[in-house]
Amino acid sequence: MRPREFKDGMFEQLSRVGAAFSSPKRLEIIDLLAQGPRAVESIAEVTGMTVANTSRHLGILRTSGLVASRRDGLHVVYRLADDTVATGYQALRALAESRLAEVRQLAEAFFGTVDGAEPVGIEELLERAQTGNVTVIDVRPRLEFEAGHLPGAISIPLDELPERMSEIDGEREVVAYCRGPYCVLSAEAVTQLRKRGRVARRFIGGPLEWGAHGLPIVGVWKADVASSVALSD
Repeated sequence: MRPREFKDGMFEQLSRVGAAFSSPKRLEIIDLLAQGPRAVESIAEVTGMTVANTSRHLGILRTSGLVASRRDGLHVVYRLADDTVATGYQALRALAESRLAEVRQLAEAFFGTVDGAEPVGIEELLERAQTGNVTVIDVRPRLEFEAGHLPGAISIPLDELPERMSEIDGEREVVAYCRGPYCVLSAEAVTQLRKRGRVARRFIGGPLEWGAHGLPIVGVWKADVASSVALSD
């Protein structure tokens, strides 16, 4: 093999991963699967796509080696192939945040309107949690909480929040989190909490960002490539 052939072939393979990341919906799927495994139907519901279109995007991600699948009864369950996929997604997100002003403008426009408060960073949340003067709630669906959540967090899915407001200590500030810096669930939770007279802010990240700082995750799901079974839908 000549050097030119090697370089052409290598960059062609690298571009397969870039192509897999090139779709907004596939990025959303990766963001969702970073929370834990999900069935095709569940992914379709959260992302607002048909099952057929979701399966097509998952097929591209699987062909590129970014996701794996297994059959669970009548359903096909997908997960990230391993931790490097989540790391690559975070790197792409960080690059976009640093180079595209539109990313920052969109975030400021949305979150400024919905909750209007400076989010809580990792260092601040750690300090507050150690002093015991904050209540941390995870407003993601319960299956995501069970797959992996912040230590000491209480699972109160957003759709259950109005009925479970009495479970939250009214004397403490509440910090809500969901899937990451662009997840809207925590912002909506903060809005509801403030309407009920609670002091509340959202955490800037989620389990993925927490774990990336080397901090422990409770019940975290880990990809096991050796035990995965690739299936076609």
